[in-house]
Amino acid sequence: MNRSFLFAPGNHARRVEKAFLLGADAVILDLEDSVALAEKQAARRPVAEALARPRKCRGYVRVNAMGSPFCFRDLAEVIGKGVDGVVLPKTESAADLHAIDWLIANLERERGLPVGAIDLIPTIETAAGLTRIDRVLQARSLKPYSGTWRVRRVAFGAADYSHDLGLAPSAEETELAHARARLVLASRAAGVEGPLDSPWFRLKDAEGLRRAVERSRRMGFQGRLCIHPEQIAVVNEGYAPSAAEIARAERIIAAFREAEAKGAAAVQVDGQMVDYPVVHQAERLLKAVKNEG
Repeated sequence: MNRSFLFAPGNHARRVEKAFLLGADAVILDLEDSVALAEKQAARRPVAEALARPRKCRGYVRVNAMGSPFCFRDLAEVIGKGVDGVVLPKTESAADLHAIDWLIANLERERGLPVGAIDLIPTIETAAGLTRIDRVLQARSLKPYSGTWRVRRVAFGAADYSHDLGLAPSAEETELAHARARLVLASRAAGVEGPLDSPWFRLKDAEGLRRAVERSRRMGFQGRLCIHPEQIAVVNEGYAPSAAEIARAERIIAAFREAEAKGAAAVQVDGQMVDYPVVHQAERLLKAVKNEG
């Protein structure tokens, strides 16, 4: 499952060690926004060492943006055994992905790692990135260097996106609905997984987070970036199918198969008409539950 991705500042050893024990599906050790300029170089080695150690969940690193003077050395010094993926902030073009894929693929070869195994999550957090999202995701399918689809999902960065556009989102974040819908649509068109939603920054508004997670899941997001340990449980629960949803999916499939055996391609379940699209959605839900188990 890709429900919760918890950020931890790469230059705080105690917080890094604790992050892997908090129940997130994945932890992202950060070299970007949470690390001061003066500490960026020194943070790389501890991050590489932390990711090389045994742990209970997947481990990612968020490098600095392509346009920064830090991105190349971030990758060169961190990519190695135990790195499950790279989060690339402020992705704005297909060229960004081609360049990063080329570099990661060569580091994998040089260091004896399976080429293409390291996941790459582009983060869309600027107007330019959102405008070019279709081309960004098309680059994912070209498999130019690694020979595999390294980009399996994208993430949304609402804070930088809002800053770039001069937005002041309300608690319900209606001002960001268009951007979120655009990411979901582009992801589906490109054949990648549902995107990961932006962190929730109102740390004292737990109920607001629950509502945001519910909206996000209904829109087609599969998970969320987290910036505080207390968000993990809410996010994990919110993006996972409930017992009622699982039971309903099972009823839909059973009723439809029975109708199909009699030559019908539509049936009512719980007062709703069920046809092939509804059945396929129910099957996807049960498949996700089975994979989690």
